[in-house]
Amino acid sequence: MGPTRTPERLREEGDVTNALWTLVVPLKPLALAKSRLAAAVGEARPALALAFALDTVAGALACPAVRNVVVVTDDPAAGAALAELGAEIVPDLPAAGLNAALAHGARAARLDRAGSAVAAMNADLPALRPGELQRVLDTARAFPRAFLADAAGIGTTLLSAAPGVELAPAFGGRSRARHSASGAVEIDLPGVPSVRRDVDTGADLLAAAELGLGAHTAACRAAPATAQRR
Repeated sequence: MGPTRTPERLREEGDVTNALWTLVVPLKPLALAKSRLAAAVGEARPALALAFALDTVAGALACPAVRNVVVVTDDPAAGAALAELGAEIVPDLPAAGLNAALAHGARAARLDRAGSAVAAMNADLPALRPGELQRVLDTARAFPRAFLADAAGIGTTLLSAAPGVELAPAFGGRSRARHSASGAVEIDLPGVPSVRRDVDTGADLLAAAELGLGAHTAACRAAPATAQRR
């Protein structure tokens, strides 16, 4: 077996370039988003779902490797808030679930940028650190398709596709196994916990808080419940 292909080694081999990425982020209507979080946060759930997305998009846009972020959503309030950050908003025209929305977003992203590398990323990464995302994308650039498993080692938080390669997303549930079976290369990279830490439950939110929450999520958690209901 050869040496581990770290981002530094990949750069030495010439497999990583400075090409910029388009990230595709899906977001359900806020009234439906993060249903498993309701037991822990109650009526603050929709506001937190938006805060997660805002911190995810803000972190992605702060990453030097990211040229733009496409958010696939039909929620007008969320779309407006995310557009203010600089995201491109694409309606979920297929309306056929998560993976159809991601495939649609990837196609829309490539209409004007046919040669773009694209990556689908969860909208619930409130502790996302741009430097860690940079390392993941640098590594992903070496492969036609690659993915990063979530903190639990069951799901997926990011799936990438090189220019000219179909994204072929298979998110949801045990997506780590499905993405691996589809031929995507798993990114085995230490030191990127914020890119792996999606939030579905109260325990996940506490784990994200230990990493350091983004400004929107931190403010939302600190806000009184009455303010969050407005």
